[in-house]
Amino acid sequence: MAQAGYFGQYGGRFVAETLVPALEELTRAYEEIVPTKEFQDEWRGLLASYVGRPTPVTRAHQLGALLTSRGAPGAEIWLKREDLCHTGAHKINNALGQVLLAKRLNKTRIIAETGAGQHGVATATACAVLGLPCEVYMGAVDVERQAPNVGRMKMLGARVIPVESGSRTLKDAMNEALRDWVTNVRTTHYCVGSAAGPHPYPSLVRDLQRVIGAEALEQFGQLDQKLPDAVVACVGGGSNAIGIFADFVPHTDVALYGVEAAGHGIETGHHAAPLNAGGVGVLHGSLTRIMQDENGQVLEAHSVSAGLDYPGVGPEHAYLQELGRATYLAVGDEAALNAALDLTRTEGIICALETAHAIAALTEVSERETKRLGRPPRILVCLSGRGDKDLVTYLDYLAKKEAK
Repeated sequence: MAQAGYFGQYGGRFVAETLVPALEELTRAYEEIVPTKEFQDEWRGLLASYVGRPTPVTRAHQLGALLTSRGAPGAEIWLKREDLCHTGAHKINNALGQVLLAKRLNKTRIIAETGAGQHGVATATACAVLGLPCEVYMGAVDVERQAPNVGRMKMLGARVIPVESGSRTLKDAMNEALRDWVTNVRTTHYCVGSAAGPHPYPSLVRDLQRVIGAEALEQFGQLDQKLPDAVVACVGGGSNAIGIFADFVPHTDVALYGVEAAGHGIETGHHAAPLNAGGVGVLHGSLTRIMQDENGQVLEAHSVSAGLDYPGVGPEHAYLQELGRATYLAVGDEAALNAALDLTRTEGIICALETAHAIAALTEVSERETKRLGRPPRILVCLSGRGDKDLVTYLDYLAKKEAK
């Protein structure tokens, strides 16, 4: 890292001066409090007794057989089961850590942004169990398409604030949360849900999520001392992906694959794939890869998945791509929907639409890795969340398929 807060050229802190003292305070807390035994014991204690960690790794025999029957190389597929965390996704790891840190900083109010609603639910949950008020900004489009999670947040005592500006999705929710923070910076902690935003958030969120990959590394060691050949995760802002990648990055024989949302297709412009079809620019306080026009204006993203519907990506992912350490693929809406059905009907697991993008990329990853290794690979997928929130979308799609 060239300097604090940067991953190569990416990262940094591009924010209003009002926020600089709060970010400096958070940076000091990240560096001085988070590594302490006292903080780690309390946070990891909650992860064990409240969240249900460690989450298991599950061999997906039938899914592997289905992909092989369709002509893919006979890969061995394993799933890191973040869907089994309390609240149903990896987001709770980060939310508990940040809310604990906010309490140490004597903050009296928590705000968050959310797309699919999983980070909103996780933050509302952390606030409920740790005794702080919570307000969640959520794009009006996402409020409608993720109604179950809106209900969960309200039941947990959080105030959900629909955002009507812009595309009324995740980008706009983050804009409003940042505006709120500027106004209430002394009393409020902004609990960012992804490995994006100004320094120290990309590093803080990564370090609160790297428990995913650390567990997986240990679990594979216990299985037979063999590492996976490839690790695959969906990428929007990128917290689940950087969480599972982080401890595998030094193991250079393990290939890393992030999977973005191709939406209606990269060529249509209606996608959410800045690593595949974006440029370098500033979004939400950091320099990263973003979707922008020739004048540098941020474009609207599209994905059937609310959690991937974001025109930027965490700066560490941009850096891993630039280094060639990670490869980023893109999967369209329909392929993701079909992959979710495949997983459900072969393994009895209804995954989140975000995760379904990673599942949909497995044939391509299998082919690439078989070519690299000269044998069928062993692939670990971060199953980042469960699909309760997406049932309406899945059932609508299923009805259309059956009507044909």
